[in-house]
Amino acid sequence: MASEKQVNILMQLLDEALKEVDEIEQKLSSYEEMLQSVKDQMDQISQSNHLIQLSNTNNKKLLEEIEFLVNHMDLSKGHIKALEDGDLSSSRGIEACTNASEALLHCMNISLRPGHEMLHAVKKQQASFSHYKEHFARRLASHLNNVFVHQGHDQSSTLAQHSVELTLPKHHPFHRDLLQYAKLMEWLKNTDREKYEGLIRNYVDYISKLYEREIRDFFEVAKTKMSCTTKEGKKFATLPRKETAVKQETESLHGSVGKLTGSTSSLNILSVQGSGSRRSQSSSLLDMGNMSASDLDVADRTKFDKIFEQVLSELEPLCLAEQDFISKFFKLQQQLNVGTSPGELEETDGLVSSRPLMSGPEKQPSASSEKEIVRQMMIKIFRTIEPELNVLIAFGDKIDSFNSLYMLVKMSHHVWTAENVDPASFLSTTLGNVLVTVKRNFDKCISSQIKQMEEVKISKKSKVGILPFVSGFEEFAELAESIFRNAERRGDLDKAYIKLIRAVSANVEKVANESQKTPRDVVMMENFHHIFATLSRLKISCLEAERKEAKQKYTDHLQSYVIYSLGQPLDKLNQFFEGIEARVAQGVREEEVSYQLAYNKQELRKVIKEYPGKEVKKGLDNLYKKVDKHLCEEENLLQVVWHSMQDEFIRQYKHFEGLIARCYPGSGVTMEFTIQDILEYFSSIAQSH
Repeated sequence: MASEKQVNILMQLLDEALKEVDEIEQKLSSYEEMLQSVKDQMDQISQSNHLIQLSNTNNKKLLEEIEFLVNHMDLSKGHIKALEDGDLSSSRGIEACTNASEALLHCMNISLRPGHEMLHAVKKQQASFSHYKEHFARRLASHLNNVFVHQGHDQSSTLAQHSVELTLPKHHPFHRDLLQYAKLMEWLKNTDREKYEGLIRNYVDYISKLYEREIRDFFEVAKTKMSCTTKEGKKFATLPRKETAVKQETESLHGSVGKLTGSTSSLNILSVQGSGSRRSQSSSLLDMGNMSASDLDVADRTKFDKIFEQVLSELEPLCLAEQDFISKFFKLQQQLNVGTSPGELEETDGLVSSRPLMSGPEKQPSASSEKEIVRQMMIKIFRTIEPELNVLIAFGDKIDSFNSLYMLVKMSHHVWTAENVDPASFLSTTLGNVLVTVKRNFDKCISSQIKQMEEVKISKKSKVGILPFVSGFEEFAELAESIFRNAERRGDLDKAYIKLIRAVSANVEKVANESQKTPRDVVMMENFHHIFATLSRLKISCLEAERKEAKQKYTDHLQSYVIYSLGQPLDKLNQFFEGIEARVAQGVREEEVSYQLAYNKQELRKVIKEYPGKEVKKGLDNLYKKVDKHLCEEENLLQVVWHSMQDEFIRQYKHFEGLIARCYPGSGVTMEFTIQDILEYFSSIAQSH
């Protein structure tokens, strides 16, 4: 019983223990539920924090996008006001408009991020920018067109000041005022190509008309001054010039340029026909040696040279200044977003235009194409320079064809200078074209002189002396050497020298062959001596061979004349000894000549007796007079010829005595005068005259 009780107690304890276990399990379940709730709440809190962080990130990015658009696509009210009605006539207003236009361009060229272009506000702002751009572009183009017109009129008013002076009006103030708009022009080039090209056309139109008036007036002054130089020469010239000659020359030159180019030959014909002008005389080698007013002629040519140099010196800086201005004002030396290739330039009513091109970064002009654009603009602006230069060159050539020498040197120098700066520039090309005309005139001048030499006629009643074209060549060479000293185109003159000297030599021989009054040898001797003396004095290197040839011809014909002339005073004696030499040449021994009937001792004595000392002296005196009649005073060769004759006479005397000694040995036959007598005869005759 006791065990059963114990068992019941144990069972009761077990039941209580089970109850306790159930309670503990319930509590544990409760705790687990509470922990799960906490976990769920923590998960919810974590998710809420992530959403908040994501929202903050999105808000920051949105703020950045808004700030980007506001900062880069917002145009200030001040800039908008400047674009809409800013003052484009004052420096401050131009600066404000420049800043506003640059700000507008910056806003328009901003690189939008993906999706921006879909925003309504962005589209609206872009539309506003386009409106401001178009409005300001119209306003700017209109204002600049007005500036071009007004500046052109203002510049025209200064032309009267330069109507007398040989100077061109300066455009620096005009350029200075317009350069204030250079940045605005660059803006227009970037934003509105059509209006930019329109401004180019209008500028070229207005400024070309202005330059045309200025340049024509300038060249009229130059021609007037050249004419005045010629008129001053008329007072002192040997022959008077018709009062209307220069005026008619000037009027005749205002025809087509094609008729004027290379007209030297026709102008020289006027000289040959005898226009009655001193200037026409000085245009010929035939007359250069016979001018009575050569000093005045040199002075006139020097004045012409200075006038021509002044013309070129005025044109050169004018063209360079305009080209520099065009490059800076129209921004044609920059790599910009738009451009025009050289082949796309067209001419419309004398103005520069270009075909529309793609705008944008894919079309960039090269430096060479922009230089070509500048060159084409310069051609339109200064279209009158080349024709006016050609007219002036023809006018100067008509005044005096030797002016082509001065023009060739001056033009060559200016072309060389321009090519060193930029071989493809307008100035270089234009002066190069004109240089071709000058060179052609120079060549025709030389050809004309040669033709005149060939047509020269000499008087049959008077001695020839130094031919006009020989002394003319001397003065030409002196003039040319003074002009071409240190010249860039010396080769042109050297070629002309060769042509002229060959023509001079050929025509000296022609005149010598045709001469009736003066012996051929005298004509050749005197003229080639003059040529030799001229070339020796001037030391023209390219004519060294011709100098030696002239010396040889002079020497040969001097010897020929001396031998021929000396045969006359001792004619019979010469014939006798020539006969002896002929017998010896036929095979007769010298010691047997005396056995020939015609050449025996008696015949020898008879011939010798015909030439006693007095007779010889008389014959030599007559020879001196005859030689004096043959030779001209200007070359002063009488004493040279006389001394050569003395030497030749003594040589012949010794030759005769030698023949007597060999052909008539032991005969005792001698000449009736000695070498000492001969020296005395020649000396006394020379002194007596």
